[in-house]
Amino acid sequence: MKYNENIILDEVKQYIQSTYGEHYVGNKDVQTVDFWYSLGSLDTTARDTAIKYLARYGKKNGRNRKDLFKAIHYIVLMLYANDNEKGEVNDSTL
Repeated sequence: MKYNENIILDEVKQYIQSTYGEHYVGNKDVQTVDFWYSLGSLDTTARDTAIKYLARYGKKNGRNRKDLFKAIHYIVLMLYANDNEKGEVNDSTL
């Protein structure tokens, strides 16, 4: 790929995988995202959170690459919510 998209997407995937050990959860089985999903607000909450991280990029800790990874992660969650709404998600963990 011309603009290193494959490398960047690999970094994003590694970042997302690393977050599953970092989230604030009770006994590691329920995450805040699960609550947003059950309330039907995952799409809008993920959108708003992605915007938050994009807005603070360059302001908190400079041009913090992690803020961009966080925004991308929330955009992926928006895609999931959208696919689920359309009935295109086949996830037995829900």
